[in-house]
Amino acid sequence: MDARLIGFGEVEIDGYRYRHDVVIDHGRVSKRRKKASRPFRDAYGHTPLTLAEGIPWPSRRLIVGTGADGALPIAPEVVDEARRRGVELVALPTAEACRRLATEDVGSLTAILHVTC
Repeated sequence: MDARLIGFGEVEIDGYRYRHDVVIDHGRVSKRRKKASRPFRDAYGHTPLTLAEGIPWPSRRLIVGTGADGALPIAPEVVDEARRRGVELVALPTAEACRRLATEDVGSLTAILHVTC
């Protein structure tokens, strides 16, 4: 998969540009629905990645692009759930996560890419 962070707030995946966070589930790209995590914003200073979003779990690896500056908080329960399910959680700044996707079989993983902060 060809993915790259174009700049703050924009990612390009296989020639398509997205100006919002995305979820890649076994090669399919969709918008990240982070509204369910917004109630936790005050506790983290930013809307975190939480289980409330309904993270797709059927893969063995979850790659999280933590934003242009790597500032996306990941709630501890996400880390715990990944461990419980035997899913490898890889958290990297989004530009690095995009480069990692180029070397992975995206048909066998889930990725969540945050495009700001």
